[in-house]
Amino acid sequence: MRHVLSALVQNQPGVLAHISGMLASRGFNIDSLAVGETEKPDLSRMTFVVHGDDAELEQVRKQLDKIVTVVKVQDISSEDFVERDMMLLKVRCASAQRTEIVLLVEMFRGRVVDISAESLMIEISGREQKIEAFIELMRPYGIQELARTGRIALVRGQPGQGDVL
Repeated sequence: MRHVLSALVQNQPGVLAHISGMLASRGFNIDSLAVGETEKPDLSRMTFVVHGDDAELEQVRKQLDKIVTVVKVQDISSEDFVERDMMLLKVRCASAQRTEIVLLVEMFRGRVVDISAESLMIEISGREQKIEAFIELMRPYGIQELARTGRIALVRGQPGQGDVL
C-alpha cells in the first residue's frame, strides 16, 4: 500500500540523513522525498512516499516519533489531502513541431519556460498521474532532460483539522 508521510522536523543539519537512514534500515525504499522550510523558519516539512502495509508503517511512524529532531509525523494517506509534484522537462523540438508541443503543454496547464532553436523547456505541476501522462506524450518527440521535485502534500481543511502541528 502507498503511504504519504508528512513530518515536521527541526531545521538543522543531519535530520534528512537520520530519517532516510532509519527508513532504509527497515527495508523501506523512499519513492519520493521533498523537504523544505515551513512558515516557521526553524521547522522543515518532509513529505515522503513509501510502500508497505499499515502495521509496518505504524512501526515506522512510532520510530520517527522517537527521533529528537522530529516534532511530529503523520501518515496522511487516509486523510483528505492535496499533493503536487513539479517537473522541468527539456524536449527536442523542430520548428514544425513547436505549435503542436505548445498546445499539449497548454492542455496540461503547463508553461514553456525556455526556448532554444532545438528544444523547449517545460514546467508542469500536478498529481503524479498527470506528470507521468505528460512524460509519455513527450517521449516520441525526444526527451533530452527531466527533473522532478518529488511529492509535496498538505491535509485539506482549517488549521487544527488533521494538521501536523
